[in-house]
Amino acid sequence: MAKLPVCSGWEVVAAFERAGWLKNRQRGSHVSMFKAGSKCTPSVPLHKELHRGTLRSLIRKAGLTVEEFCSLLNR
Repeated sequence: MAKLPVCSGWEVVAAFERAGWLKNRQRGSHVSMFKAGSKCTPSVPLHKELHRGTLRSLIRKAGLTVEEFCSLLNR
């Protein structure tokens, strides 16, 4: 199992966009995302650094594995 990277909210949004998710709206410091055919709408907080539990939950809601998410990050 891959180790979760330390990511900012904007890095997560960019990785999700590469996975086919689109920004639905932004309210305050949270970006709501959607994908056609998915009932889930992950809400990504735009913090400098996301907590591990929050990041893991967002990855699960997006239907990705940690390995797939890590490959989508451009680092």
